[in-house]
Amino acid sequence: MDEISSLAKSLMVLDDKLAFCMKCGFCQAFCPVFDTTGKEGDVTRGKIALVENLAHLIIQDPEAVNEKLSRCLLCGGCQFSCPSGVPTLEIFMEARAIVTAYLGLSPVKKAIFRKLLPNPRVVDTLLRAGSPFQKLLLKDEQNPQKTACAPLLKSLFGDRHMPLLADKPLRSKVGKVDRPAVTIRGGLRVAFFPGCMGDKIYTDVSEACLKVFEHHGVGVFLSDNFACCGIPALVSGDREGVEKMIEHNLGILSRTHFDYIVTPCSSCTMTIKEYWPEMSRNLPASVQETAKKFGAKAIDINAFLVDVLGVHPEGPAKGGLKVTYHESCHLKKSLGVSKQPRELINMNKNCELVEMVEPDRCCGCGGSFTLTHYDISQQIGQKKRDSIVATGADVVATGCPACMMQLSDMLARNGDRARVRHTIELYADTL
Repeated sequence: MDEISSLAKSLMVLDDKLAFCMKCGFCQAFCPVFDTTGKEGDVTRGKIALVENLAHLIIQDPEAVNEKLSRCLLCGGCQFSCPSGVPTLEIFMEARAIVTAYLGLSPVKKAIFRKLLPNPRVVDTLLRAGSPFQKLLLKDEQNPQKTACAPLLKSLFGDRHMPLLADKPLRSKVGKVDRPAVTIRGGLRVAFFPGCMGDKIYTDVSEACLKVFEHHGVGVFLSDNFACCGIPALVSGDREGVEKMIEHNLGILSRTHFDYIVTPCSSCTMTIKEYWPEMSRNLPASVQETAKKFGAKAIDINAFLVDVLGVHPEGPAKGGLKVTYHESCHLKKSLGVSKQPRELINMNKNCELVEMVEPDRCCGCGGSFTLTHYDISQQIGQKKRDSIVATGADVVATGCPACMMQLSDMLARNGDRARVRHTIELYADTL
């Protein structure tokens, strides 16, 4: 009875948010999935019509509802451009949570979201044990993107070109960091949250951040036991898994002092800033307050350097290396960070920024979307790849590790020479 009551309450909350949608169809122009498939059910307006009838349809065919809701990148393009201000991301995530609560979570996802990701020590042990075998399963391609294919696991991964796990995760390379601020240089201290990919794959990005903090005299706290921020469970509708990860991370952060939580991952920043407070509403009041307080301190590394530390170039760089910039959806559309990454690129005198067509067009990753709908993800990513190559750029920079992974896949598939780097790496190269 409690589950039915909770479900009814969630549906009522959704009804209030759905009332804003005028069905104008303006969202069609900003949906990369609709642009690829041309199906009304894939655009925001179509999904909102689905959600409006959720109570009826979830009983009639819950699996079909789940499939239709999953055909969304959660890029935020529709919300960012909506003339009525419809909170589409909140609506779709809430709808996924309702459907997941009704259907139940698969055993595999339950193990990952509720047992593994909230327990980083266990994840580290498994990865340590499995890391030596990746070179047996993955075929190193020796390309500029440093990706590999998995011909022996084609049934699972298809013909993806994937980044390799780092030889050592960040927490093994640098361990716990607890460095005070240099008082004479401002006295700022940050909690550095590298994210899963910054810890296990793109460790160079995280090390670039640490190098930048040291250069500017910024104090750093980096735990060797941070869990995932929770976004994989969040987009899968697993509220319980998200809550476990939030509580784990808040417990660590509550034991130290910092002025900002800085991350090099726009998805992590958005999750901490917007969704930790939202997803804590069923947790104890003290946890809710802490999530709200820390959420207000979350900031992207590009914005921290430019807006807080005042890092600005004297003018556009005119070096020999052509760099184009891909706007991460969460970075621009959810966090409003667009100018700052370009400022960091222009700080490198060896670079010349060349803009691509539609730099803020989604690359097609969408986290788990690329796993469940790789055919659509690949078509969207190919368009982004074409825009990159048309600039003649040597490097494509971005502010999101998930985008880095998707861009590397698309460029490697086409045999392109352009390298993929994080904007913070380009800035750290100058120090």
